[in-house]
Amino acid sequence: MTTDHRHTRLLIGLGVAAAILLAKLFSIQVLDDHYKADAEINSTVREMILPTRGVIYDRNGRILVGNKVAYDILVNPREVEEFDTLALATVLDVTPDFIRGKMDEYHRNRRKIGFQSVTMLKQVPAETYNRFAEVQYRFPGFRGQVRGIRDYPINAGGNLLGYVSEVNQAYIDKHPGEYRSGDYAGMTGIEAAREKDLRGEKGYHMYLRNSHNQIEQPYKDGAFDKEAVPGHDIVTTIDAELQQYGQELMQNKVGAIVAIEPETGEILALVSSPGIDVSQLADIGKYYEEISKNPYRPMYNRAVQASYPPGSVFKLVNGLVGLEEGVLRPEMMYPCSHGYHFGAGHKLGCHGHKSPLNMEESIMMSCNAYYCYVLKNILDNRKFDGDYGEAMDHWHDMVTSFGFGTKLGSDFPAELSGSIPTAKTYNRAYGKGRWNSTTVISLSIGQGEILATPMHLANFCAIVANRGHYYIPHIVKASEGVEIDPKYYEKQYTKVSLEHFPKVIKGMWRAVNSGAGMGGTAWIAHVDGLDICGKTGTAQNPRGADNSCFICFAPMDHPKIAIAAYVENGGFGATYAAPMASLMVEKYLKGEVKREDLEKRMKEANLMSRVKKD
Repeated sequence: MTTDHRHTRLLIGLGVAAAILLAKLFSIQVLDDHYKADAEINSTVREMILPTRGVIYDRNGRILVGNKVAYDILVNPREVEEFDTLALATVLDVTPDFIRGKMDEYHRNRRKIGFQSVTMLKQVPAETYNRFAEVQYRFPGFRGQVRGIRDYPINAGGNLLGYVSEVNQAYIDKHPGEYRSGDYAGMTGIEAAREKDLRGEKGYHMYLRNSHNQIEQPYKDGAFDKEAVPGHDIVTTIDAELQQYGQELMQNKVGAIVAIEPETGEILALVSSPGIDVSQLADIGKYYEEISKNPYRPMYNRAVQASYPPGSVFKLVNGLVGLEEGVLRPEMMYPCSHGYHFGAGHKLGCHGHKSPLNMEESIMMSCNAYYCYVLKNILDNRKFDGDYGEAMDHWHDMVTSFGFGTKLGSDFPAELSGSIPTAKTYNRAYGKGRWNSTTVISLSIGQGEILATPMHLANFCAIVANRGHYYIPHIVKASEGVEIDPKYYEKQYTKVSLEHFPKVIKGMWRAVNSGAGMGGTAWIAHVDGLDICGKTGTAQNPRGADNSCFICFAPMDHPKIAIAAYVENGGFGATYAAPMASLMVEKYLKGEVKREDLEKRMKEANLMSRVKKD
């Protein structure tokens, strides 16, 4: 091929390429406005529209958490022009030094802030906001923002509901692309657990800006604006009136009350005391330091986070395991000589009562010795051929089937598992083969290495009420736009046969309804016509006076409520926990309380001086 031909072909190729390039440019600039729109968008600014957060209701339709209007003052540092600092300070009712300090802070962080607006003042009074709105044109870069903040019409469940707060950088990093500086999110309680449902979707208005980054007009007459989508409303399982009543009873006491509807697993009340007053939730930042420094730790939700020894309430668990294993029959009689005597002069003490007793009487009178015999029979069972490690691990499996020692799987955040010991626990402490049933005899009465939350105890009570099954406790009901996990509709069965539960229930009924003269330890919980079945617990406490514990359900047939009350340093189970739990039952089932003297005594009791502060 000659040089002329190669030259000609090269020219032709260049011409074709140029033609293609020109055609593409013509298409981009004239025929297709997509790139033109992109270029225009690069000259736009978005003004965010914050969505209305979903409302939280109780089971009866009462608003627990609503919304009210708040006014903020925002600033986009890159849009700010020279302005009269004193004039702006006067309008906003702040000092000139405050504004200068803020502007210096924004200047130092200008790269991090970029072109976005930041909040300079939060929740200014309406009159301040209106005063600023009249003169806003004089201060380019500054603007007002109306947003919703949480409102609490009922003082019920500060710890339960949780609070909403401005996100920090750690939260933003943990949720990439979902939040930016200045956004708010639920941090604790239901607000945190259902954040994705409650928060809604942000919208925005788009505006064109000039070369000086000043907003001029809406982009495309608002064609590309996006409306904010409100958050979904949440319907809880909580009975607001019962929740509020429980808080009144627990005032000036440390502990928790948990009430569950047995036939559904829905949580009717979840009281942690001392707790956060709802008046502090709307502006948690203002009170955070005060709350966090409180030695009684009001942010600590004892209902699901405090692990306590269950005390004599746990005798029912060992009784049921003994029945299932065939080492206990209801008619069996065991003696009690002010306790269980074992080894070389060792004794696990008990209060005075008739002796010997059968199973019903042992529950009614809360006999310690009886359940020492029961646990010994469980662990000495011949089927384990003297292998206490195997026997202990089998006992552990039976007990954990009631939910103890595990997280129940509730939809409430920060739930703890408690603790149920295994053979490894004692092998580490004493050495393998160097311990036996009497070494761990305190497990018979819910002491030793057993720990459970008030939620565990209420759930156990619901199991007994249901004669052998439970629904995982939960706090949110399915509603429009809000689904709950299908597991909350599934029956959970224990490893104890259903036929054994009525044998325990008879003793619980007698404990409440037999009267003080007949030895019923929970007679103070009796309410005419309610057929309350209960069990007291007095748990030893190395930090002071004994803890008071009580579980009960009512009525005996077709139960509507199962409840656990736990009062730190409250003494005997019948002293505080039993009367308060029974008052809750009376309030829920009858709508009013007739035992006014008892109610007054419980509300006015102040046990805070007994509690050792952290």
